[in-house]
Amino acid sequence: MTRQLFVTTALPYANGNFHIGHIMEYIQADIWVRYQRMMGSEVHFVCADDAHGAPIMIAAEKAGKTPQQFVADIAAGRKPYLEGFNIGFDNWHSTDGPENHELAQQIYRDLKAAGLIETRVIEQFFDIEKNMFLPDRFIKGECPKCHTKDQYGDNCESCGAVYSPTELINPYSALTGGTPVLRDSEHYFFKLSDPRCVEFLEQWTQASNERGQAHLQSEVYNKIKEWLLPNEEGKRDLGDWDISRDAPYFGIEIPDAPGKYFYVWLDAPIGYLASLKNRFVKLAGDAALGAQHYDAFMADPTTEQYHFIGKDIITFHTLFWPAMLHFSGRKTPNAIFVHGFLTINSEKMSKSRGTGLDPLKYLGLGMNPEWLRYYIAAKLNARNEDVEFSPEDFMARVNSDLVGKYINIASRAAGFIAKRFDGKLGEISDDGAALLTQLRIERVSIEQLYETRDYAKALRETMLLADRVNEYVDANKPWELAKQEGMETRLHDVCTVCIEAFAVLTTYLKPVLPTLAAQVEAFLGVQPLAFDNTSQALGTGHTIGNYKHLMQRVDIKQLEALFEAPANVEPAPAAAELTVPGGEEIAPTISIDDFAKIDLRIAKIVNCEAVEGSTKLLRLTLDVGEGKMRNVFSGIASAYKPEDLIGKLTVMVANLAPRKMKFGISEGMVLAASHADQKANPGLYVLEPFAGAQPGMRVG
Repeated sequence: MTRQLFVTTALPYANGNFHIGHIMEYIQADIWVRYQRMMGSEVHFVCADDAHGAPIMIAAEKAGKTPQQFVADIAAGRKPYLEGFNIGFDNWHSTDGPENHELAQQIYRDLKAAGLIETRVIEQFFDIEKNMFLPDRFIKGECPKCHTKDQYGDNCESCGAVYSPTELINPYSALTGGTPVLRDSEHYFFKLSDPRCVEFLEQWTQASNERGQAHLQSEVYNKIKEWLLPNEEGKRDLGDWDISRDAPYFGIEIPDAPGKYFYVWLDAPIGYLASLKNRFVKLAGDAALGAQHYDAFMADPTTEQYHFIGKDIITFHTLFWPAMLHFSGRKTPNAIFVHGFLTINSEKMSKSRGTGLDPLKYLGLGMNPEWLRYYIAAKLNARNEDVEFSPEDFMARVNSDLVGKYINIASRAAGFIAKRFDGKLGEISDDGAALLTQLRIERVSIEQLYETRDYAKALRETMLLADRVNEYVDANKPWELAKQEGMETRLHDVCTVCIEAFAVLTTYLKPVLPTLAAQVEAFLGVQPLAFDNTSQALGTGHTIGNYKHLMQRVDIKQLEALFEAPANVEPAPAAAELTVPGGEEIAPTISIDDFAKIDLRIAKIVNCEAVEGSTKLLRLTLDVGEGKMRNVFSGIASAYKPEDLIGKLTVMVANLAPRKMKFGISEGMVLAASHADQKANPGLYVLEPFAGAQPGMRVG
């Protein structure tokens, strides 16, 4: 029976371009989807832009756009990434689409009818300066569970805890840096603490699906069970979930609740369903008919639903989402697949810290996207583990495995077939048949490894098979057979075995290397390769095409350029200028006592924004380790975008007298370097300390 699969990845927030973490997740899911299709399954692979929330609203306001136009502009930039890395979503939608508005409101009504929605008045943080209730993501402070600083108001990125913003220690507004005040507001709650929800989640999180596969990986369950299991006092951490936000808010209105909107995390996962429904509408060419097909597909008990997500959003997907679906009368996921972060030098990649791998830069350097697909796959297994990117290992694996082992098999045999045997394959002797049988026997094992997402082992097993083929080549030395009288038949035999083996290995690699596999299929002159036809030989007399080199090796210069910081090219100084560093003389000598009067401190830039009415100034909100924020105006707008500075560390003069300016009071000075002659030597560089420095440390 043909499997029916509904597969998604986490929705990217529509406030910026894709980063390498997105690409890793999409590659992981895309490999699984391609494998399933090679097995004959019907797969609907969908995603969407997560378009709602106050951050979108605020960013759009700053950009002078409507939220809808802001999101549309971000969405317009998705294509180069997806096509560039051969990621084949069937549909890409937006959570602001009509399907999501309809589904979110209906699921809410169903939950309300089940008695799982209630309202209550709560105290909520309000930013007096911005005159608005603060969204969770715009309140930061110390995590009440693990005490990590600078965590968001809804969950901790360090320990994964989910909490109310009012539980944060020393909260501050990420918009203004000020301390927010508490005001009353009526909010809507999904009653996750209801005994029905607790009982369902205790069962679902530990259960397996119809295929005997656990809904959650064991390490994921171990992470969330603290929310479900009673503590020593007999209480659970699983509390009711606040699902509403106050206007102004860009989102979906709660039915019969003027001025109230769904919290973005309620409608975002519903966007999975909305994108699928939108796909059926497009396929049918009619909204009503497409809706019928969607309803029938989701009502079919054989339909399987899978989500690929990162470990930073576990609680929303493994607790809130299954409960929402179950108690609104809908199908729950068959499994949720959680992966770790992509790291470099054991540190999570971060664009703001300069430790990222820019996907578009990778493509722009002419680097083969399937190198990265292969390398990521070679690191991924079924567990929730971080994936370490090592440039040296990347080059070694691609050059050794793909080129040295796999591609080498075809390049060593195809030329002889073309020149000596008119491109036709020959008979296979017993030793060659035995080798091919060994390769084909491993098919079931490799299929199972793809099914369970243990790509790393699937590729290891495939490369071990490639080793066997290369051992066969080395033992028979076709280049020597070609020189020996009377060895034509054996040469034909050996080269034919190589081409037949190459077809089998290509099948095993096809989910990871779809573009390369298509090139091989054209070269071999065969229909699309699939797992169930690996037992079928190309056959004696089959004609192959002219071989063209299929893959280049990684060049070390490409890797160096990939991780090279952007260069600020400055003209070389004239000889007369060499004694004048920075274009100006060294200042008069001071004593150590003079220097000691200046208190230089490490500061963290917790927020940065343009100053309305000024083209030169940026307003920085700085944490200097005092338990409060400082407001500093700095004339660096020509060199930096506000978003590029948020989260970075810098050095500031902490004991400078406050200065009243047109735009407000500046409480210090951020240190930056520049050349005295800005026309000849443009550039402005904010000082940034090495990793390990902490806000409040004194410099001296």
